[in-house]
Amino acid sequence: QVQLVESGGGVVQAGGSLRLSCAASGRAFSDYAMGWFRQAPGKEREFIARITWSGRDTYYADSVKGRFTTSRDKAENTVYLQMNSLKPEDTAVYYCAADSSGTQTYDYWGQGTQVTVSS
Repeated sequence: QVQLVESGGGVVQAGGSLRLSCAASGRAFSDYAMGWFRQAPGKEREFIARITWSGRDTYYADSVKGRFTTSRDKAENTVYLQMNSLKPEDTAVYYCAADSSGTQTYDYWGQGTQVTVSS
């Protein structure tokens, strides 16, 4: 069983930066790929980033490529999402999720953290 807790959300002006953290419990966490998603009001949940279990490979949605970076610290059991050059359209609840099978099926989810970007 893996529990995920996101933190680091808040209100920031357009052009600013935030770093989200996703702290995981459970010894198998280091073997799981991790993903970041977001959901804006009235919209479907959107994939934004993924990092493999090793941390060597990362993948991003076109909407955030070049602005967001995900990384992981296995010693701290934490995954990060560094968000730069934020835009009002980045406003959403952000979730981290764990993929225990490596098939891009996410079976553990955090509770989400709100990010609001003001113009």
